[in-house]
Parts: sequence; C-alpha cells; structure tokens
Amino acid sequence: MKVLVAGGAGFIGSTIASACLDEGIEPVILDSLCTGRVEFTRGRIFYQGDISDGALLDRIFAEHPEIVAVVHAAALIVVPESVSEPLRYYRENVAKSLDFLEHVIRNGVTRYVFSSSAAIYRTGADLSVDESSPLEPASPYARTKAMMEAVLADTAEATPLRALSLRYFNPIGADPLLRTGLQVPRPTHALGKLIDAWSDGGEFLITGTDWPTRDGSGLRDYIHVWDLARAHVCALRRFDGILPPGGDRSVEAVNLGTGDGTTVRELVAAFAEAVGPVRTREAPPRPGDGAGSFTRSTRSRLLLDWKPEYSVVDGIRHAVQWCRVRDELLGLHRPALHLHR
Repeated sequence: MKVLVAGGAGFIGSTIASACLDEGIEPVILDSLCTGRVEFTRGRIFYQGDISDGALLDRIFAEHPEIVAVVHAAALIVVPESVSEPLRYYRENVAKSLDFLEHVIRNGVTRYVFSSSAAIYRTGADLSVDESSPLEPASPYARTKAMMEAVLADTAEATPLRALSLRYFNPIGADPLLRTGLQVPRPTHALGKLIDAWSDGGEFLITGTDWPTRDGSGLRDYIHVWDLARAHVCALRRFDGILPPGGDRSVEAVNLGTGDGTTVRELVAAFAEAVGPVRTREAPPRPGDGAGSFTRSTRSRLLLDWKPEYSVVDGIRHAVQWCRVRDELLGLHRPALHLHR
C-alpha cells in the first residue's frame, strides 16, 4: 500500500510518514521544502515540488500507480503570521490546494485525508467542542482550513472523491525514536517558547491572562505528535469502512485531541515537572489568539479505533530530547544539503 503525503518533509507530515512506514504503508513524499527539511526524507521516496504543479503530480502517479490515498499535510500554520500576511496564506493553503485536489482527482485517487484544525470551531462556554459544534474561524489561517473543508464537501458531491478531515488540536513532542521533530529553531507555539526560555535562561511570556479559563491563561488540548501520526494510519487502514465507495456519506470530520484541556500556566507547571522551572511574565494576547478549546468528542475512538497514549509531560520530554539532537541531525551547523533528485 502506497500513500502520497503532501507536506511529508514537515514536522507533522514527516512523523505521519514514519508511522506509515512502521505499519507497512509506504509513503511517497511531496514537499516544496519551503518549511520542510530534506533530511526528513532520507531513505524515503521523495519528490521536491509544489502541490500545485500538475505535471509533477502526473509524474508521481504515473511512477507510483500503487498510490491508493492522499494525506494532505502541506500548509502554512503560524496564526500571527497569517494575520499579517493573509494573502500569502490564502494563496498557499487554499489556491494551491485547489490545484492539488484537481490533479489528485484527475489521476483517479478518491481517498483523501485532510489535515484540518480545531481552530475552525466556535467554542462553547466550557471551551469544549465536538464535530457538530458551530464553525467560527478566528484567523486567516483557521479560515483557510474551514474553506478547504467546504471545498472538499462540494467536490465530493460532484465527483467520486471521499474526504476525511482530521481536525488537529495542538501537536507537541517529537517522534519518540527521534527520527523527526519540529524543524524550526525558534518556534512560535507555547512549548517551543518554553524550551527557548529554559535553554536561554530567559522569560516565558504568558500571552493573555484574562481568558475565561480556570486560571485566566489560554487553554489548549495538547496532543502528542506521534499519537496524531498513529491516528492517520488508523484513518488510512479504516478509510473504506468509514466512507465506503458509493455510500450515503462522502465526507467526514474527526477531532484529534486528548479530551483534556491544559492551560498555559498548567503547561508551565508540567514543563517544570518534566524538565525544570522557567521564569514567566504576563503579556497581552498575540494577534489571532483565542481562549482555546478541547475536544469532548469520542468519534475518533468509534471510527478510527484510536485513542492517545502519551501525556503532556511525555510530549514535553520528547520535544526537549529532540531539541538536543536537532541541530546535528539537521546539519544546522553545516552548509545546507543540496537535493540531487
């Protein structure tokens, strides 16, 4: 079984590819390397290029006719950046995804697993959501994900496409075997900032302290990236059971989270337990920030036969372990590798 993983040289996409390999599914990776790393593709089938390149997609499907499904994990994901550069995000996450989808359908592949986001929800008073919660994306990034879900639904009505949207909550950690991890030296998410503050001896900013949470700081549902990757394997294995060809439904959405909300202050406490204490300082919210949410859904267990195995403390430990080896594994102290394929 072969699967095309678009964005397979990025943090999440490369971890999905590793999980596939561990379960006997061969990933074919397509990545432009605008944020991904060529090192994450070593020993794997890899094509460097844009998801909107129709000629390249035709070549990939011609050279690998065994591809039976697509995992679409290629996207820009930084919320504040999407606020300051909305046109870039709509171009990369929507316009190019339309081209990609058209090329996939033209090549006869009808199983489509889409990396979506829980950021598309309007949260309730208790900040919990399930797949039936109303949608109210609060940033250009989140709107690109909601737009693509609508595109997939409309396209599935008009074509043989079947689309499974996996709505991610907040990935943390790294591949426990340290094959892949977050490739960005200075990440913008909370755990990355915590690691930076801890390693540099600086302060961690708690951005937003008046949110309607139990301690005023933002709340997130932190899911280990390896658990997230395993969920994709489950989705691929059970795809036809969830969305059978010719069935009544051709699209489905599934939340991927732990079901537990962790506030930023609680994340700081978990970091102290896992690694050591970090000095903190309160600061205003960042552009595009919200109170956050966590999933109350059980659909992932019912449809995917999946549940998370790792804790927040596990995710912190694996993330720190990855940071200790990242620069050497990615050659960040050496000249960039040149791609010869």
